[in-house]
Amino acid sequence: MTKKVLIIEDNNDIRENIVEILELAGYTVFAANNGKTGVDLAIKNTPDIILCDIMMPELDGYGVLYMLNKYPETSAVPFIFLTAKSERVDLRKGMEMGADDYLTKPFDDLELLNSIESRLKKKELQQNFYSRSLDQLTNLVSKNDGLAELKKTILERKSRQFKKNQVIYYEGDKGHGLYLVISGKAKTVKLAEDGRELMTGIYSTDDYLGINSMLANEAYTDTATALEDSMLCLIPKEQFERLMNLYPDVAKKFIKLLSNDIREKEEQLLQLAYHSVRKRMAEALLRLNRQYKDDDNIKITREDMAAMAGMATETVSRTLSDFKDEGLIDKKGSIITILDLARLTKMKN
Repeated sequence: MTKKVLIIEDNNDIRENIVEILELAGYTVFAANNGKTGVDLAIKNTPDIILCDIMMPELDGYGVLYMLNKYPETSAVPFIFLTAKSERVDLRKGMEMGADDYLTKPFDDLELLNSIESRLKKKELQQNFYSRSLDQLTNLVSKNDGLAELKKTILERKSRQFKKNQVIYYEGDKGHGLYLVISGKAKTVKLAEDGRELMTGIYSTDDYLGINSMLANEAYTDTATALEDSMLCLIPKEQFERLMNLYPDVAKKFIKLLSNDIREKEEQLLQLAYHSVRKRMAEALLRLNRQYKDDDNIKITREDMAAMAGMATETVSRTLSDFKDEGLIDKKGSIITILDLARLTKMKN
């Protein structure tokens, strides 16, 4: 099947040259001379890959990427920025927003074709890998029709890759749907008035984000960010509500997940209010150990640990050093290895 490429570039000569090259290479090409037209074409045609200039009138490249990330149909499409050398300093912003690559103008035919082919090939490999991961979700499915329908819905949805530190959704955003972590890890945080973060949860493979907001039909109550390169599947709000209304077993499953989430948050608030620094650190490490169930090494920054345990970063460093001296953990950089799970559990209790 012929791959579809969308070119968004306001320079006529550059745009026409790219179109000619790609059509000769056998691609189906759509072209737009400004960002607004480009967004409309992307939504209408769902291309396999998008090439977009950064500096454009009306809607620049960042605006195009932001808009396309809001639509499930286009959020997973590989996105390559076309940039002048003078704009390369601004590329970090684009990459943090989820762009996959960039080409610095002027570029030759080979650079253009190699960049597109490598991104399409990577996307295909990712889809094959994550479709296998989705097949492993049989533990979510019983003989009940509702849970089978839930799995079917997940399998039919496109997965989207999030880079490390990329925001998945912001607190206050309208809830577009429920996110399932296919691979990687994500965190949710709430921001205090003084600017400090409180980590409200860590999510790994087979975990759902946004259950509370979906069940309450409200905006997201915290901000979700990828802790590492991750793949998530978005179940649109309308489909989620339909499954909840039609199938009692699906509703029961998510009410149970919500209950567990509420219980964990109540325990976290209790610890923040009454527990000593050492107890709070022990609990945070035990929570991380449960999340990293398949890995002995816990990778977390000092700042994230502070947000999780509700303490200053300096206190985190001092307490972890004490735990290391006592033989409870080993620590090398941002990697923590729990050495004495029993003593940590006893300390928490």
